[in-house]
Amino acid sequence: MNKTRLSLLAAAAVALLCGCAGIAPVEPQLQPQLQSQPLPPGMQAPERATGFAEKPGWTARKFMVAAANPLAADAGYQMLRSGGSAVDAAIAVQMVLTLVEPQSSGIGGGAFLMHFDGKTVKAFDGRETAPMAATEMLFQGANGKALSFHDGVVGGRSVGAPGVLRMLELAHKEYGRLPWAALFAPAIRLAQDGFAVSPRLHAMLQTERHLKTDPAAASYFYDRDGNPWPVGHVLKNPELANVLREVADKGGDAFYKGQIAQDIENKVKSHPRNPGLLTAADIGAYQAKVREPVCSDYRAWTVCGMPPPSSGGIAIAQLLGILENRNMRALGPKNGLMNAEAVHLFSEAGRLAYADRSRYVADTDFIPLPGNSTKALLDKTYLAGRAALIGDRSMGVAESGVPPATALALGVDTSPEFPSTSHISVVDASGNAVSMTTSIEDAFGSRQMVRGFLLNNQLTDFSFDAADANGPIANRVQPGKRPRSSMAPTLVFERGSNNLVMSTGSPGGSAIINYVGKVLIGTLDWGLDVQQAISLPNFGSRNGPTELELDRTDTALADRLKAKGHQVRMIEQTSGLQGIMRMRIGGEEVWFGGADPRREGIVKGD
Repeated sequence: MNKTRLSLLAAAAVALLCGCAGIAPVEPQLQPQLQSQPLPPGMQAPERATGFAEKPGWTARKFMVAAANPLAADAGYQMLRSGGSAVDAAIAVQMVLTLVEPQSSGIGGGAFLMHFDGKTVKAFDGRETAPMAATEMLFQGANGKALSFHDGVVGGRSVGAPGVLRMLELAHKEYGRLPWAALFAPAIRLAQDGFAVSPRLHAMLQTERHLKTDPAAASYFYDRDGNPWPVGHVLKNPELANVLREVADKGGDAFYKGQIAQDIENKVKSHPRNPGLLTAADIGAYQAKVREPVCSDYRAWTVCGMPPPSSGGIAIAQLLGILENRNMRALGPKNGLMNAEAVHLFSEAGRLAYADRSRYVADTDFIPLPGNSTKALLDKTYLAGRAALIGDRSMGVAESGVPPATALALGVDTSPEFPSTSHISVVDASGNAVSMTTSIEDAFGSRQMVRGFLLNNQLTDFSFDAADANGPIANRVQPGKRPRSSMAPTLVFERGSNNLVMSTGSPGGSAIINYVGKVLIGTLDWGLDVQQAISLPNFGSRNGPTELELDRTDTALADRLKAKGHQVRMIEQTSGLQGIMRMRIGGEEVWFGGADPRREGIVKGD
């Protein structure tokens, strides 16, 4: 792999723009003045921050994989070097992430995958489903009031039927080149022989409060004195190795229709405080789906994202569609400093997009969108009208709009969302591309461990309330339904062609939409490479306070936003962005990859 930076000039630009790690770092004595009260549930970061380490970006000519852990990226790289497809690499990455990044994703959870085969974009839905015995009252107590978030999370109640393996199997049947079993070899080897506990995993375990309540998890992640294994400790997981061998040999049915599914049911139902409803029959009936991607034009590009049950694709398309009415190109960072007007416009557009998301978007197999498609919410005239609501001062909290063909009386979902998540981007030697975001929801999921892997708590992505004064909430619990997500795996193309420009995405709960939106504006409007855009400070609004990344944003920016009426919060924003983009360097087209300095990810390729 060629790791040489673009050129001395580009390197200088990187130092200037990515050095906005500092964007004039906030002086410690001023931080209390910028911070207000702690964010309410659902607005906090799903995973704690574990530092910021600048990354250079990577180049390759043939193929490339970006993932959140070096061991996982290497597994995908091995598949690509062996002639594997982008899907093959993504599968190998996911299996290793199950082992080395268990707080974020795994075979006990779900995922969304965007795929490009050189001609067509497809959206693969591996989102978890609610048990058939679930009702709208699932997250309400005996008094009829909604449970607190963590009362709903920890235990069996929050576990949905896992979807990631079925989804990957479906994608592999269409786009895999290597044998299914070969894709599991790196993860099986690491699980059997052991891997070194990473600094991020150790830090997550140090602050985790609920994992020790599960005997299986406690004995795996902690020593006899209850201390998390230190950084560098070689951790072995023979139980997971055996599960992966079964799935490698027998396919998805080994997980969905055999003893593994029964073991999951037994675990879910036997929780002493918070048992759940998921059955082996629910797991066996799970089906991954191929859906129509959400593709919309933005200036000279076409941006394709995930449709419902994810809100990510629609919200990003709305965000871009609103900002298309403004000259964002003139508002890029200068001298390492973010432009206050750019952050203002981005935050106001975000308020409008999040307002529509909260009212209209849910699993469309159960709740139709306005006009029964994405067209109404993405109508250019509608978005221009929404953009006209943005003035010189912040609107504070935006109201949802009334897109064309709207005949729905729906309540507003205020449910929390803490997806503990990971992102994978891949481009193979044939130009096929994957953007895949994968999750078990909260950090360490439901804190229930079965046969070496953690179970999701994805059902807490449903609204805990079934209705409000305006009517039923679109994202309420229903049997067999998929909870709404903010995951936003994204592919970008030159407008009017099949020329792939970029694959990107991020973890980060409901803030994913802003994280990915930042990278798109940074690359498409401000001319940054994907590493520069990823490394920019995070910013935006989720239709509440305007959020600026703690320790990475200057006080002058906060003051300028306050002068425009923004309520500003300086918070940790633990994105985990990965991205691969096509660039021309010295007259040659290459792939250029970036990984988030806030996490442990890297990029590998040839």
